[in-house]
Amino acid sequence: MADLGVKICGVDFSNPLIAASGTFGFGREFAEMYPLSELGGISCKGITLKERMGNPTPRIAECESGILNAVGLQNPGVDHFIEKDLPWLKEQNTVIIANIAGNTVEDYCAMAEKLSDSDVDFIELNISCPNVKSGGVQFGTSCESVGNITAEVKKHCKKPLMVKLSPNVTDIASIAKSAEANGADVISMINTLTGMRIDINSRRPIIRNNTGGMSGPAVFPVAVRMVWQVYNSVSIPIVGMGGISKWEDAVEMLLAGATALQIGTILFNDPYAHRKIAEGLSNFMDKNGVKTVSELTGAVKPW
Repeated sequence: MADLGVKICGVDFSNPLIAASGTFGFGREFAEMYPLSELGGISCKGITLKERMGNPTPRIAECESGILNAVGLQNPGVDHFIEKDLPWLKEQNTVIIANIAGNTVEDYCAMAEKLSDSDVDFIELNISCPNVKSGGVQFGTSCESVGNITAEVKKHCKKPLMVKLSPNVTDIASIAKSAEANGADVISMINTLTGMRIDINSRRPIIRNNTGGMSGPAVFPVAVRMVWQVYNSVSIPIVGMGGISKWEDAVEMLLAGATALQIGTILFNDPYAHRKIAEGLSNFMDKNGVKTVSELTGAVKPW
């Protein structure tokens, strides 16, 4: 039997499949269908320092091979998460990753401090947020801003720090190297691609926010390319994501350089997709004499 377990920063995952942030809430709804221990980990819904109601509706639009969303980080705030959600999550026998978002460096640092004293296993830094002190430009779009926020949060973070990269940049490898140089322990990638749909009858954008984040199978080739580029540029582990919907995708993303994987959009139309992916991955490994997942990481053979 293939060993699906992986280890990142000294933390053991029973398998490499992690529920992606923003697609799994805090897991309570999915726990009604199956034990959450079936997943290697859960990256929780993005949390902010204070409660947020999110963007006005409509804020989700289906697309061919994916969805657009501009939910706007609706969440109960970090204190509520620590007091009400985390104790229950820690009973689910899986790795817990707290995803944090903010509009100022101070917000991120305050959350990192609070969560460092909690029972989360990782802190995932969502840098695809507008920096209100820099004219609203996203934290994750330049090497300088990525380096600055990573370095500042690292000073307040006692947990392994996972920096989640935006794909909406010109040179993803340079961004990743800046995160690594300034203290990132892990890279997770990719976040959603910016997209837009228009209702041809009303002539208005389908999403009230005008644009949204595109996820789902359509973005998978972009994600594979970016994971491969970053794997060849940094030495820290990569958690790959972006359109993984079947076991073949999981193998491909691992070969590109991922150590573990996040799956998200597929869970909306198949909440049991992780079972099929894990079974297919295991069968592939057995068939090809691969004993551990780590043997697949970065094993692509370039021409």
